[in-house]
Parts: sequence; structure tokens; C-alpha cells
Amino acid sequence: MSTTSFGEPAIATLENQLDATPEQPRRKVKRGTWQTVIWFVVLIAVTAVVLYPLVWLLFSTFKPNSEFGSNMGLLPNNPTIDNYAKVMEGIAGVPMWRFFLNSFIIAAGSVIGVLLSSSLAAYAFARIQFKGLGILFAAMIGTLLLPFHVVIIPQYIIFQRLDMIDTFIPLLLPKFLATEAFFVFLLVQFIRQMPRDMDEAARIDGAGHVRIFWSIILPLIKPALITCSIFAFIWAWNDFLGPLLYLTSPENYPLPIALRLYNDQTSVSDYGATVTASFIALIPVLLFFLVFQRFLVDGVATQGLKG
Repeated sequence: MSTTSFGEPAIATLENQLDATPEQPRRKVKRGTWQTVIWFVVLIAVTAVVLYPLVWLLFSTFKPNSEFGSNMGLLPNNPTIDNYAKVMEGIAGVPMWRFFLNSFIIAAGSVIGVLLSSSLAAYAFARIQFKGLGILFAAMIGTLLLPFHVVIIPQYIIFQRLDMIDTFIPLLLPKFLATEAFFVFLLVQFIRQMPRDMDEAARIDGAGHVRIFWSIILPLIKPALITCSIFAFIWAWNDFLGPLLYLTSPENYPLPIALRLYNDQTSVSDYGATVTASFIALIPVLLFFLVFQRFLVDGVATQGLKG
């Protein structure tokens, strides 16, 4: 009798707990669902705000010149494709494809020069012990604090005396000389966090610095190299001041300088062609970023190998 009387309340309590347990996950699921929906709506709103200028630029390419200044809305009142026809014809007697080719040569050459020179300099700073290492590394870091405008006149005088003005050499030669301290510093920090055991094992097998750099270090710093290539490409593609200083012939102009030709302070500016050319100039950068976006995230997030 005692066992039965004692067990009935326990069984009833257990049944009440079993009946109540399914409600708690439902409440958690509902609460989690609402939080997800709120975050999703917030992210959509932020994305819309960030992408609105790009969307406005896209729709503005279909606006005639008469609507610029009067129609600031998103959609054009009288859509037209004449702006694309004007841009494809070119300006100043130079077709648009020539401007694209010049920009691509400068951007691709900058990427190649940055990857070659910066990786070699970074390996020297990170793996080779030599006299004056600390002083040279500090001087290299100090160039990050030196504005580009300070060295404009000396560099221009040097290239002018070398008869290199109105060529791509002044824009590409510094890239092959490891003058971009940002990329060198990024690769140095990446290489320093790699264990030296692989280097020592390679030296035991008779490998030198060239073999170690090419066969061991270079494959391991691939995420950092891709990060450097993305930034180097975008910066060179969008560079305006450098080509403005060293290039004088319209047939050598890249896209940033070509965009200036559509606007003349002494006459009527073709805003429709300017907007259209600006949008077309953005397409390679967007495609380049979308293709290598995953590698960019890996390069920023990866801190190298830890022993």
C-alpha cells in the first residue's frame, strides 16, 4: 500500500513534466524565428542603403542629359541608350576599348610587380638575418607615414630626365621595386607566424633560400598573395593622380583620366556619358572582387600556420 500510494504522485508529476516539455522548445523556436526575421530585415535595409548609389548609377545611365539636375529620382522619365552609344564611340579620337586596355595593362602590371617584389622583400625581412635588419624594416614601415605628395616632384624629375614621361614605366617600375610598404608588411607578418621547422628540414636536405621560398613559403602564403593582388588591382585601376602626372597623350590615358574628358569647365558637360562610362569602369572591379571575394576573406582571416 505504501509503495502504491507513494508512486502515484511521482507518476503524476512525471506525466506533467512530459506534457510540459514540448512547449519549451516551441517557445524557443518561435523566439529564435522572430530574431532571425528581425536580423534578416535589418540586413536587407542596410544592404539597400549601401547598394542604392550603385543602383542609382545603373539607372542613370539610361537618362538623357536634360534630366540631370531636374530628375534626381531612381527611374528615368525618358529612358534612352544613347549614352552607351556615345561611350562606345570613344572621345578625343580614342575608342573606349583603348582606355580599357590601358587600365588593364597598368592594373595587371601592378599586380605582377607587387606580388613579385613584395613577396621577395617580405621573405628577406621574415626569414633572413642580416646586419641592419631592424633599421631597414623600421625605415620601410616609416614610408607608410610618408604622404605620396611629398615624393611627387622628385619622382617626376627622375623620370623626366630618364625620358620616361608619357609611358607606363613610371606607373609600373615602382611596383617591381617593393615600394608598396603596406603589402610588404602584410606578407612579413604572415610569414613570421609560420613555423621554421619546415625551413630547417629543407636546409638539411640541401635547399637554399630560393628553393625554400619557391617550394615552401610561396604556396603557404597564397591567401595573403591573393589579398595583395585584389588591393593592388583595385588601387591601380582607380588611380587618377599617377596617370594624370605622367601621361600626356589621350591614347595612353586609362579610364579614370578618360572620364575627365567628358566634362569640360569651359563648355557643356556630357553627364550622361560620364555616368555611363563610370558604370562601365566599375564592372571589371566588381567582377574581380566577386570572383576573388572568398580568397580575400581567407587572406584577412588567416593568421598563418602556428607551430
